[in-house]
Amino acid sequence: MLIYTLRIEGLQKETADSLTIFFKQPALKKVRYKAGQYLTLIFRINGRRYIRPYSFSSAPGIDSTLNVTIKRVQGGVVSNHILDKLNVGDIIEVLEPMGDFILDKISDKVKNKHIILWGSGSGITPLMSIAKFALNSTYYEHVTLVYGNRSFETTIFSEQIEELQQLNKERFSIWRFYTKAIIKEDNPYIIQGRIEPNKVLKVMQSEVNIKNTIHYICGSVGLKDSVKGELSKLKVPHENIFTEDFEVTRDPKAFEKISTQNVLLKIEGDTKSFEVTKGKSILEAGLDAMIDLSYSCQTGNCLLCKAVLINGKIQTIGIENLPEGLNSNECLLCCSFPLTDNVEVLVKN
Repeated sequence: MLIYTLRIEGLQKETADSLTIFFKQPALKKVRYKAGQYLTLIFRINGRRYIRPYSFSSAPGIDSTLNVTIKRVQGGVVSNHILDKLNVGDIIEVLEPMGDFILDKISDKVKNKHIILWGSGSGITPLMSIAKFALNSTYYEHVTLVYGNRSFETTIFSEQIEELQQLNKERFSIWRFYTKAIIKEDNPYIIQGRIEPNKVLKVMQSEVNIKNTIHYICGSVGLKDSVKGELSKLKVPHENIFTEDFEVTRDPKAFEKISTQNVLLKIEGDTKSFEVTKGKSILEAGLDAMIDLSYSCQTGNCLLCKAVLINGKIQTIGIENLPEGLNSNECLLCCSFPLTDNVEVLVKN
């Protein structure tokens, strides 16, 4: 895993609680990435190492800087540090770009290169990267953005989106949903309330063959489920639907057999024992115990928290399918929970 050291070239406040960091590209070892991927930032705060993934809001080949956009999370150690403490000129360590929420997964068999982007709140970040990249290419025929927010004031990238629409009037269309704003009835593409996929798709059916459209969804679990549900009704192929999962939904029933256990973790020739409280993953408990573990996405996708299960039994909770690249004796600490009191894992940092 490559580690880069990047200098902050600029900071831009997007809304009252969101900020874009503009990193300068290194002169020699350029950071290469794909539209829709994320960059993992590393911080030392009060003696503890924190690692957080943030989606690119820049697009490769279009923006000269590497941009990530962060929204403040109430009580969030890292997001509050970023918004309150970072300055232009600061040097930040980052991991190489990762993520498979990307455009080049689209099959050449798809006849209609019409991309529909579904996002709410800060979920716009990777969608912005994808939109800019797609609109800069002649390969994609049209881009539709369906974007939900609380109000005009809380909308990230509102000016950039307007500029994109002005530059691409024939190829870029936008549906806006606001839960708190008062909307005039004379604009059918600005709607009061939460995103209503059935309303959007019903209108679009008269304009395009929905079965041939490509969908990227980044937002709450509720948004993802409602969009996928409507697309399923319209027989949109599963391979045409992509979701970005920065949050894990864990069914409380999955924890019925889980109890608080001690875990032995072997790392760099050392053995550490720590308690894993019921409800916490082995990764979360290890980090709380101040063990320097590698991780990034915390959703079971990036493989950075991979470990070898030496002894005992664990239960994987929060992801349906383990990603490719895991051997039968390996697990991901971010979604692993001890079932027995003799769990031992080996981490190869």
